[in-house]
Amino acid sequence: MIENRTILLIDDEPQIRRVLRTSLGSKGARVLDVASGEEAIELLRRETVDLILLDLNMPGMGGLTACRAIRKGWDVPIIVVSVRESDHDKVEALDAGADDYVSKPFSFDELMARMRAALRRSGFATDTAPLRISVPGLEVDFTNRNVVANGSPVRLTPTEFDILRYLVSNANKPVPHKRLLQAIWGPEYGDQIEYLRVFINQLRKKIEPGGGKPVFIATEPRIGYRFVLPGAGSHASENEEALVAADTGRA
Repeated sequence: MIENRTILLIDDEPQIRRVLRTSLGSKGARVLDVASGEEAIELLRRETVDLILLDLNMPGMGGLTACRAIRKGWDVPIIVVSVRESDHDKVEALDAGADDYVSKPFSFDELMARMRAALRRSGFATDTAPLRISVPGLEVDFTNRNVVANGSPVRLTPTEFDILRYLVSNANKPVPHKRLLQAIWGPEYGDQIEYLRVFINQLRKKIEPGGGKPVFIATEPRIGYRFVLPGAGSHASENEEALVAADTGRA
């Protein structure tokens, strides 16, 4: 999955860069590595990359600042790789625009699995998703990945966009947390509800009109989320209800 992909490694530790450059290169990846966020921004202006591995603890521009700066100009998937492992640090990184978080020390197999999932999400497609939706306050072109909310263009991260697409493809049906996590991040996910909550909150900030109860992304208590789209069928099917019950222990 990473063969012939260009990976950008941002870490101020030469040994980490050397080990990952060798290991990822042996899998067929082209690896670019820099020691700071400033260098990364300069490189991204010249090079197209498929995925970024980003350390948080760096001199000068810290990892969180670098993540925010990259997100302003590029839609490339970002995986934070850091010795910090508290939930607060993980939420901060996801809030800054990261797509996933791996704590050091990590196994190379785990990192590869996270990278494959991130690259899979960057090309994510749902057969049942519409090509476009246009409702008052929201227009989404899924083919060209363009979003206009409340009359203004909105930049979504790759993960935010794929969550939106999956919810829209199941419009007006409750989508359980576990199903949404596994659809976007992969089958090894399912319990990272806090991850999902962060992305949903960021997505709401970008597409909802604000000022009160969400209009488009409704919370289904103890179940998951539901995208409210007029004309797409207002009730879940019996099979859908059974699945929701099973996923939440109510069956």
